[in-house]
Amino acid sequence: MKLWRLLKPETYNAFMNMAVDEAILNSRIQEVVPNTLRLYRWRPSAVSIGKFQNIENEVQISNCEKHGVNIVRRITGGGTVYHDAEDEITYSIIVHRKDLEAKDITDVYAKVYTGLAEALRILGIKADFNEGNEKACPNLTIKGKKVSGSAQSHKKDVVLQHGTLLLDVNLEKMFTFLRVPWASTCIEVAKIAESKITSIRSELGRRVTIEEAYDALSEGFSSALNVRLERDELKPYEVQLAEKLCKEKYSTREWDFHGKSVL
Repeated sequence: MKLWRLLKPETYNAFMNMAVDEAILNSRIQEVVPNTLRLYRWRPSAVSIGKFQNIENEVQISNCEKHGVNIVRRITGGGTVYHDAEDEITYSIIVHRKDLEAKDITDVYAKVYTGLAEALRILGIKADFNEGNEKACPNLTIKGKKVSGSAQSHKKDVVLQHGTLLLDVNLEKMFTFLRVPWASTCIEVAKIAESKITSIRSELGRRVTIEEAYDALSEGFSSALNVRLERDELKPYEVQLAEKLCKEKYSTREWDFHGKSVL
């Protein structure tokens, strides 16, 4: 059984969260850290956009600024995501592709999602893997409704996949910050989204604690990927690199609004 690193749960702002993920990715490429599972939260709430997206088309910028919601651009592809400070856990897996024995990108998604599906099974929910299509990344669904979406970055045979797990969801709140061109109000789009998005609380009829979700995710990934997770912390090198990336890339308007960075 292979040994992976499980980082202790942390809560950061959007800029540091994305900086930490990239710092781990670069460290894994240099083979100074092992394959890593990271579970984290966002404070304050945030909107993240895919690497190639146009922020004006995707985000209600003025609403985010008014309510103190961070806006950050990811290095991964995929669509725009609202990350609620209370009702979401985000995971990231940084792994050499050969260690997943995955033949292509879709296979990487499928293998990682087996861990999420097992975590939900532990909590008492049956979930299904959806391969996605040209317009949407693969995701995890419950009775056809999305409960987890993810995005990837591939660099020198190392994969960063990070994604959300919705513990609860307030759709009207979510679409206060996400721009949907055809909708005249957030209430209008929220009503339609009710048939497409769900949460653990909606499915179980009860609130799952953060600790309960963390434990299920750790156990689910360990079991599904057949790895032993050893609790650890970021190395000093990773912390230093993350702080640099946070300050000089992810906290800058050049990157978040225009996708331009010197790093």
